[in-house]
Amino acid sequence: MPEQKNVLLVEDEPLLGNLLKQRLEREGINVVLKRDGEEALATLREFKPDLILLDIILPKISGFEVLEQLKIDPQFERAPVIIVSNLGQDSDIAKGQSLGAVQYFVKARLSIEDLVEQAKLLLQMR
Repeated sequence: MPEQKNVLLVEDEPLLGNLLKQRLEREGINVVLKRDGEEALATLREFKPDLILLDIILPKISGFEVLEQLKIDPQFERAPVIIVSNLGQDSDIAKGQSLGAVQYFVKARLSIEDLVEQAKLLLQMR
């Protein structure tokens, strides 16, 4: 049996957060859901996810700030990050990618199935 994969989902919108969590869990993925950037960073000190799904507009610490922390702290380095955000400007997408995000999904154009497929692909590579 393959080892269960761990995902840290950082999403402050309860509906989307719960929907994504349930959908990923149906795929046999262990999901830890956090609602703000501060909780996400605290969680990352204990929990080593195989993948991070990160919103940008978050309470306390933004997703961009979380990405900056991940970049400078070597203990966080290994997990790929997929951004899932309402920010859809080219400059936001470029900033996310420059901070190390491997994928960027804009919520307005988001297909949950596409996101789940991308997450599964990245997890298979780990």
